[in-house]
Amino acid sequence: MEPRLVVLSRGPELYSTRRLATEAEKVGWDVSIIDPLALTIVVDEEGGRVFHRGWPVQCEALIPRIGYSITRRGVAIVRQFEQMGVIVMNSSNGIVRSRDKLVACQMMAEKGVPVPITAHVGAWEDTERAVRRVGGTPCVVKSTEGTHGSGVYLVKSSRQARQLVYQMLERGMRPLVQEYIEESHGSDVRALVVGGEVVASMRRKAHGSEFRSNFHLGGSVSNIELNEEQREIAIRATETMGLEIAGVDMLLSERGPLVLEVNSSPGLEGIEAATRSNVAGKVAERLSALYTPPEESAARPGDLEGEAGERGSAY
Repeated sequence: MEPRLVVLSRGPELYSTRRLATEAEKVGWDVSIIDPLALTIVVDEEGGRVFHRGWPVQCEALIPRIGYSITRRGVAIVRQFEQMGVIVMNSSNGIVRSRDKLVACQMMAEKGVPVPITAHVGAWEDTERAVRRVGGTPCVVKSTEGTHGSGVYLVKSSRQARQLVYQMLERGMRPLVQEYIEESHGSDVRALVVGGEVVASMRRKAHGSEFRSNFHLGGSVSNIELNEEQREIAIRATETMGLEIAGVDMLLSERGPLVLEVNSSPGLEGIEAATRSNVAGKVAERLSALYTPPEESAARPGDLEGEAGERGSAY
């Protein structure tokens, strides 16, 4: 019997979701794509279970593709699968750590992973001190949470920094002031790490005057060969977050590579196109390596979604 894999994704038609499902099926997984917001957790004296349309979800492995907007709810689902003994490619704790840029920065600095100088500002009156601490202007002001370059600004004066920090605090956001790496303006490097190995890497370059190099903002991508130091830093950053799969974004500064962000749900379209690498295939291989088939082929307790009167039970 084929082992069962659930890919948690709100977009079954998205490139990354389709590629992961396709490659997993090629190596023998029975794949289902489920919207995490369509799942229900029930916790009782027997423990916790996950239900979809009234029937228990049963699988051997899980690949979570949890977007920023549903982090809290998605992480609760992932945590329940962990407690059920399912193989999870990216733990709930790893996702939470990577989503908070301040926490990620603190953890990486503690483990000796080089990061840009960063200051968390709790009161707008402290903005000017923070700006000086990161080397003055221009500098970067960003929110601790965000994706695809949202909430990230390049500011050219302390006054502009104060205004942005004030506005963020008024909206309940947690602002960070970060040093600007001039030699890396509009360009960064993404390393795709799977199972403790860099399986692909690309350079991302911003379009026009844009300083954010995100592919989703129209930036261009190209293949790049990382040196040993860059590979080692990308792997260490991923391990620090406790992730199996990660996109590690690095700025190439005069003092060496600096880790900007560790993404727990990295997009595959740009990097597969730029490198012509089968990244999704590497994920499928790693998943199969983590799975140990049962020694005896016993009948499975139910399919992904049970049938009334025959499989599983409604909650």
